[in-house]
Amino acid sequence: MIFADILFLFAFLPICFILYFLSKSIKWRNSVLIFVSLVFYAFGKPLYIPLFLASIVVNYFLALGINKNKNTGKAKLLMVLDLLYNFGMLGIFKYTDFMINNINGIFGTNIPLQNIALPLGISFYTFQIVSYVIDVYWEKVPVQKNFGKLMLYISLFPQLVAGPIVRYQTVAEEIDNRRTTITDAFEGGLRLIIGLSKKVLLANNLNTLVIKCFGENISDATVVGTWIGVIAYSMQVYFDFSGYSDMAIGIGRIFGFHFDENFKHPFMCRSISEFWQRWHISLGSFFRDYLLYVPIFGKRRAVLSLFLVWFTTGLWHGASWNYVIWGLYFGVFIFIETKIGKKRLKNAPTLLMHIYNKLVILIGFGIFRFENIHDLGNFFKNLVGANGNQLINDNTITAFMNYLFVFLIALIACFPIIPAIKKRIEQSSQAVYSIAAITATCCALMLLFVDTSVLVETFGSNNPFIYWNF
Repeated sequence: MIFADILFLFAFLPICFILYFLSKSIKWRNSVLIFVSLVFYAFGKPLYIPLFLASIVVNYFLALGINKNKNTGKAKLLMVLDLLYNFGMLGIFKYTDFMINNINGIFGTNIPLQNIALPLGISFYTFQIVSYVIDVYWEKVPVQKNFGKLMLYISLFPQLVAGPIVRYQTVAEEIDNRRTTITDAFEGGLRLIIGLSKKVLLANNLNTLVIKCFGENISDATVVGTWIGVIAYSMQVYFDFSGYSDMAIGIGRIFGFHFDENFKHPFMCRSISEFWQRWHISLGSFFRDYLLYVPIFGKRRAVLSLFLVWFTTGLWHGASWNYVIWGLYFGVFIFIETKIGKKRLKNAPTLLMHIYNKLVILIGFGIFRFENIHDLGNFFKNLVGANGNQLINDNTITAFMNYLFVFLIALIACFPIIPAIKKRIEQSSQAVYSIAAITATCCALMLLFVDTSVLVETFGSNNPFIYWNF
């Protein structure tokens, strides 16, 4: 079951809301959310429910042990055991075949692949659990002694399988004390519909354009087709992932939770550093807060720590070398920018900075897409015409013209237009605000109707969110 699915939108989600709002006490509402979250998770990968529950149980007791033995060697030992357990599980399920492939390639062995299925959302809920236990160890948050409340925090279905990675301190108070106001319901519903539209109307159509531009084999793509394809792909990933985050934040808001933003119009950035302050913010902040300052060989080493963060960022995204290359690629540019300095970057011509960072970002998305190193090499060659292919052909022109409207709408939607309008309205009179609210409601309902029509038309097709694979 995915968010952009008829079954989820018009069966599962309404039932969740009915059960939730029929419950009067916060205790019963929490119980409802735990139940529906487990049903949601089991719908996709029921065999991994025991693994998911085991992770919650193990971390619950380890956190209690750490809290009981504060500032002792035993607490440190328990913290190490917690990290070994969580990242051990993540390593087994996500990276076993990756390691076997590399061992076979290096040593010429023939160890058979295990073909272990990846548990849904394991990369996200593992990081969420680890952030909680580390914060308990650092005494940044109080330990949660109520197992049900910790289970709610970890299993909450809106953000369970693809983020944002919600910190415990963000929702700790709301687990015990929250309510849904009319504003919460209105803005949450609006956010939900906007996120759905990003996925259904933009990301899915951009995916078709990407496939047509790159063709069956990237080595045969034209130069212009390759550039259009990678631009479309960068927007596809953005609208796909930010659309999921919008839906998660919107659903959470209806339930009374206020999750932090995960995207802040990243393509508006002037530098690569700024891009990563706007893109997948919850993941970036996780690595910054928990890995960047880890001592290496006994003390903090800024350069090694920086590249450790970006190596890990790449590897987190997938068990393939292109993701590692992708992470280190961005790490190199961020390292260069730190050496240049914020002041010099700020004083650089705006146009030059936008050209520089957009080229870096687009090439980065190309690295992200092509897991096969041979295909990645052909992608680089195509960018500069080194494959000897045509500059452009009829197929490229036809594909682009057929999706020109979607392409242009996607480009416009990359700009912070809605936040700017919202800010203006909030500063206006009550009458203007009321008219704007009515207009927004009508527009949202129209969008929902269009989204639903598209989903009905494509019913049965498998169209998961990209980051469900991570």
